[in-house]
Amino acid sequence: MGLPNASEDLSSEMEVDAFRRLFPLRYFERHLAESIRPDGRPLGKSRETSIFLGAVSTANGSALVKIGSTTMLTAIKMEVMTPSLESPDEGCLAVDFFMPPICSPIVRPGRPAEASPVVSKQLSDTILSSRMIDLKELSLVSGKAAWMTYLDIYCLDADGALFDAALLSAVAALSHLRIPAVAMNDDGKIVLVSDEDGQNQAQELVNKEKRKLTLRSIPFSLTCILHKNYIMADPTAEEESIFETHLTIVLDTSGQLISLYKPGGSVLAYTSAIQDCVALTRQRVKELKGLLEKENSAMEV
Repeated sequence: MGLPNASEDLSSEMEVDAFRRLFPLRYFERHLAESIRPDGRPLGKSRETSIFLGAVSTANGSALVKIGSTTMLTAIKMEVMTPSLESPDEGCLAVDFFMPPICSPIVRPGRPAEASPVVSKQLSDTILSSRMIDLKELSLVSGKAAWMTYLDIYCLDADGALFDAALLSAVAALSHLRIPAVAMNDDGKIVLVSDEDGQNQAQELVNKEKRKLTLRSIPFSLTCILHKNYIMADPTAEEESIFETHLTIVLDTSGQLISLYKPGGSVLAYTSAIQDCVALTRQRVKELKGLLEKENSAMEV
């Protein structure tokens, strides 16, 4: 007696799936009218988020972040460089964002993803403009030696809100970063000091031990979709492909606006919509700040 019902349920699921594929906009708008999304989330709710620090043992700092299915891995490597004449007391930070073919069906092997340079530039601008890092802290010997910090972010699964996940991964990796101990050898060159070397070598220590980087106003972001009178926070890749108007708000932990990014779209971002997005971002910043602090506390235990 249960077989007909099971058959009807399967048929109904197939019809819904077919409707979703053939008329995605109408399918989503039916859910929006009920103030809920197909994945069961309220319109303003972000997906479940997790942070794992120290994901790459060979890096000076690293973090693996997941927002829903969107997955980012950030690894930081540092090397000694000669500072520029314009900034003799500052180090450098280089940010690169990579989208290998495994992250999405739309990324073709042998071809760089179109989003990679855009997200790289956004990340670099956000980190530097937020003044989260004082580049003077990366100086070793004025005019002679400073740290070159390579921050590489790899997208492992691109299921929407790439910038948000990439920024969170970068911030988490920077919070996990341990600046290596270095010394000046007899030739006046700065060299790394291994844990085994310690105080045994007759070298002048510049950094006596590994130390954390001081992070000031930490930036977090939230991407929202604007459609008619609706605002959807933390969109999936499917939602981003259907709705063309996206708005990304970046705030620091003190609530200061760092940037607002709207790459086109037919829906105008009126003041009221921007204010609503900023309010959602403030809530998200508190959530992410608490999550990051929890993970860093667990690492110190």
